[in-house]
Amino acid sequence: MTEAANADIASYRSFNDFFTRALRPGARPSALADFICPVDGAISQFGVIDDHHILQAKGHSFTIRELVGGDGELAAKFRHGAFANLYLSPRDYHRLHMPCDGVLTRMIYVPGTLFSVNPVTAKGIPNLFARNERVVCVFESPEHGPFVMVLVGATIVGSIATTWHGVVNPKRTKKPSEWTYPDQRICLKQGDEMGRFLLGSTIVMLFGQGSLVFNEAWSPARPVRLGEVMGNREA
Repeated sequence: MTEAANADIASYRSFNDFFTRALRPGARPSALADFICPVDGAISQFGVIDDHHILQAKGHSFTIRELVGGDGELAAKFRHGAFANLYLSPRDYHRLHMPCDGVLTRMIYVPGTLFSVNPVTAKGIPNLFARNERVVCVFESPEHGPFVMVLVGATIVGSIATTWHGVVNPKRTKKPSEWTYPDQRICLKQGDEMGRFLLGSTIVMLFGQGSLVFNEAWSPARPVRLGEVMGNREA
């Protein structure tokens, strides 16, 4: 609570308000890097996309197309690109921020299951992140090209919200939904809040080929904090 903008526990209206509490200014300073870590959490996996396969855990992978809800044209933009799966446990700060500047172009709600996404289930359930309910946020960066942030739901995660939309899935239908923004210019700067989870979950990020070299200090299972160096552009 020493890091919270509001340190008075009794003032929160609900458990969810407490769980998604904001940090006090300066609690997570941003590194000078092309890409910063967008969350507090731990690294599940990261690296180069093997053609169109993303590593979930040893022995398990899923395809880009499965992850983004079946859109082959969108998936093709990230073949041989880079990915990072970051896990937020219930104890972590639960707001999500931008790794770099981006202009929102699409948002896709993909219905699915709500398996736990902790490291044990990630190792045991095939296609976990491509089976769970998720919100696919598609951005265009002036400097880095297209990138995607996929907010993956999980057990007890009551909702996923974005700063431009609010709660995305209040009725939990079994049908995909999509929003485009041709008449709006929703621009978010590096470090800006872009969404939040209730309880713990996972964010999967996709970047185009040749756009990102990851921080050499990163490794699977390593804890990460919002604002630290995630990587830089390829030289």
